[in-house]
Amino acid sequence: MRKIEAIIKPFKLDEVREALNEIGANGLTITEIKGFGRQKGHTELYRGAEYVIDFLPKVKIEIVVVESLVDSTIEAIVKAARTGKIGDGKIFVTPVEQVIRIRTGELNEAAI
Repeated sequence: MRKIEAIIKPFKLDEVREALNEIGANGLTITEIKGFGRQKGHTELYRGAEYVIDFLPKVKIEIVVVESLVDSTIEAIVKAARTGKIGDGKIFVTPVEQVIRIRTGELNEAAI
C-alpha cells in the first residue's frame, strides 16, 4: 500500500476528485493549506496599495491505495491537476505499513 499526497491548485480539486473516482480510487482526505514553491508568492494591488502574498492557497489531497492502483492514481492526478503553469503542485508517494479501520478492526487492504 502507498500513501499519495498531492498538493494542487484549489480550483482543480473537483476535476481531480472526479478523475480519482473514475479509476476506482476512493476514500480521500482534503486539507486546505497555504504555501509556495518556486513561484515565491506574488503581489496584488488593493485600493492603490501593493501587498505581497507570500503564501498561496493550495489543497492537499491524501489517499491510500493498493500497489496496483499507484500508477493510475498518480496519472489521474497529474492529468486532472495540470495547467502547464508554475504552481501546479507536487505529488509525494510514501509506503504505508498498516491500515486499521477503527469501526470494524479490519486490516490493510480490507480497511481501505
